[in-house]
Amino acid sequence: MKDLKKIFRNLEKEMSRSSWFDDGWEIYNRGVYLQLYKFNWHNHNQEGIHFETFIEAREVKQKAFPICLHAEQDCPSQKEFVQEFLVLEKDRINNWKGYQIGEGYNICKRKLPLNFKNLEQRLLEEFNRLRQLEKGIEQALSLVQA
Repeated sequence: MKDLKKIFRNLEKEMSRSSWFDDGWEIYNRGVYLQLYKFNWHNHNQEGIHFETFIEAREVKQKAFPICLHAEQDCPSQKEFVQEFLVLEKDRINNWKGYQIGEGYNICKRKLPLNFKNLEQRLLEEFNRLRQLEKGIEQALSLVQA
């Protein structure tokens, strides 16, 4: 089996070298668990708004892992934020293959098959897809913080 921590380190390096990264993006990488978020998304304790993926023992056993958008307990006016965000972005998410709208803080999620072939590239593609939600997140945040 491939070294998942190395794959996540390489993914972090690749994202941090991307042209878009210097626009306020941050990464929290805990080995086989990674969050991507903007500095103003209230995610200083990893419990705000963030894109997330992880491949731990359960995911290896199930041969599938999630990639998702969360708005957790540190998100201001969490329930209202999720409602406003989904008004803005629900149609886009529903048009993405394999993505489903979740409940509570789990705004949307996709389960990917755990195949190590091109895993870093596939993860980068999914994070780039999720990054398209940036403007909707920013707009929903401004609405609930007004």
